[in-house]
Amino acid sequence: MVFAVPHDTVLIADGGLATELEARGHDLSDDLWSARLLVDSPDEIVAVHEAFYTAGADIAISASYQASFDGFAERGITRDEARRLLIRSVELARAARDRVGDGGWVAASVGPYGAALAGGEEYQGRYGLTVAELADWHRPRLEVLVSAQPDVLALETVPDVDEAEALAALVHELGAPAWLSYTIAGGSTRAGQSLEQAFAVAADIPEIVAVGVNCSAPTDVLGAVEVAHRVTGKPVIVYPNSGEVWDGPRRRWTGRPGLDTDLARQWVDAGARIVGGCCRVRPDQIAAISSVVGKLRP
Repeated sequence: MVFAVPHDTVLIADGGLATELEARGHDLSDDLWSARLLVDSPDEIVAVHEAFYTAGADIAISASYQASFDGFAERGITRDEARRLLIRSVELARAARDRVGDGGWVAASVGPYGAALAGGEEYQGRYGLTVAELADWHRPRLEVLVSAQPDVLALETVPDVDEAEALAALVHELGAPAWLSYTIAGGSTRAGQSLEQAFAVAADIPEIVAVGVNCSAPTDVLGAVEVAHRVTGKPVIVYPNSGEVWDGPRRRWTGRPGLDTDLARQWVDAGARIVGGCCRVRPDQIAAISSVVGKLRP
């Protein structure tokens, strides 16, 4: 099957893979985050993908967000083994889909350069690298993930227009379908650029089949949907955090847990065609989103 976002229905993306792994007792404080379990506990990754599919997700996003050749090298993992682990991330999601047996899609997560730095830099952007340098860093990992034949690449949690330009050029070069999803704060990218400028990066790239936002506050989503739809005319994807806020110094989440699934009604009405969750969004909340959105399918 060729991944395409329908205009006449709504697909459900999964939720927070790392959140669910932590709920199952895994310590993800390592710099590799959930990618560490590609080495240590691949069966647990499959189990979490299965849980989201069973909850109603149409799309599982692979455990490759924080996986990089640099990060694996720091753990003493060779380049050949790192390549195998990246491919494994896609294979595990595919295995979960096949076990559940209801069809579905597999998206290979391509996290930003800041994720590999493992210090929250993806929520700032402006790394001091040029577009060409960012493309050079991303290209080897993208090539490996494409070789694993996912249905689509998830260019996600992108904080900066420069990085989006590098990634958009690469997927065009590789001929690989992808969605481009920014992390935002208010009405701007994390690096402070306008959303009009950010989404315009994808407007003329045919390989980018959807645009949107993730790993952001639910209250910031509606305005972004409207801008993304207006600027690109492409289907819009949204998968925000639960609404809780990460307290860095205390290393804990604060605020009211649980994504207000009624917001999905507004997002779909504004043009969202893929809806899911990111950090702190668990399978039960994906099931609730699926239930709400199921009643809204255009």
